[in-house]
Amino acid sequence: MTWRSAALVFICCAALGSLSAQEAPSGRSEAGEFQKLEPALKFLRARNARDYAVTTPNGIDEANYVKIGGLEQWITIRGEDRKNPVLLLLHGGPGDATNPWGYAGFRTWMKYFTVVQWDQRGAGRTFGRNGAAAASTITIERMAQDGVELAELLSKKLQKDKIVLVGHSWGSILGVFMVKARPELFYAFVGTGQVADPPRNYAVAYRALVERASREGNSRALQELHEVGPPPYKDGKGFGVQRKWANLFEGADAFIASMMGFALAAPGYTLADINDWFEGQNVSAEQLVPQTSVLDPKLLGGEFAVPMFVIQGAEDFTTPTSLAKTYLNSLHAPRKAFATIDGAGHFAVFTKQDLFLQELRARVLPLIR
Repeated sequence: MTWRSAALVFICCAALGSLSAQEAPSGRSEAGEFQKLEPALKFLRARNARDYAVTTPNGIDEANYVKIGGLEQWITIRGEDRKNPVLLLLHGGPGDATNPWGYAGFRTWMKYFTVVQWDQRGAGRTFGRNGAAAASTITIERMAQDGVELAELLSKKLQKDKIVLVGHSWGSILGVFMVKARPELFYAFVGTGQVADPPRNYAVAYRALVERASREGNSRALQELHEVGPPPYKDGKGFGVQRKWANLFEGADAFIASMMGFALAAPGYTLADINDWFEGQNVSAEQLVPQTSVLDPKLLGGEFAVPMFVIQGAEDFTTPTSLAKTYLNSLHAPRKAFATIDGAGHFAVFTKQDLFLQELRARVLPLIR
């Protein structure tokens, strides 16, 4: 899902770059103070460009806009060997593009896969290029069509019969619709932070949070959770409390801080790109959350013509692990398997990248001829 609470703090910081007239209490310009960070950011961007570069003889490192669904959409294609299978990563959110920090986060994956990261319609640089005018086109159906078009483009460009699809959180919904629509394009689908039953999601997560707080004797968590009670909620307070304790119990705050740092120091990125990243999250959420929150679980299940895998954090308090396992068990597919990663939650694919990669290699690579 989203990192909205942490994002708000970061937006306040990033916005200083555009506040040329405002003065700090001491009389110094806040914008001027912020601009003093530019030499450090320039150094870090240059260092990251060097340290995370793809330099192998048969490697690929491309970043550009491609025309998908009538819009110019931003993709990166990176890997150490063009012969490796192509893996398309579908980010969550909605709107939480991984490109601003994924150059570092998925660098180890590039030894085994050509990793494609896509700023979806309404996200990241795609949002920056097209603006909020495209908001009305942000629907589940249109996004799935975009994903299929991108898969076709990648297969042709990289000369592959099929590609591997990995979807996180909202991306797990998107991926399911894509493989249902065009299974012949994909070797397999791998869901993580798998959305299984949107109408029940927060209620099950609430019970899991209360159980965890009780087990640990965390009186503060219990008090706050009992104050808001179980969903449904009339406003955002209840969801905010759930997200707060989900992040704390999963240890997600350290990852979020790291993600922010890598995004600020992303090679080729500017503060304008970072602002587009956050604004795109808000616009995407406004359009897609009302659609996904009432999504009929039957639309995510049923028959599949491709192998289906779920690799889930053992304690996911955002898209509950118990629901994800029940979901996979209910599917009919040529092959399926469920794996958990201990010590991880909703962001397992990011916080335990190497363990996730081990599972990915063990389960997906044998399917690729």
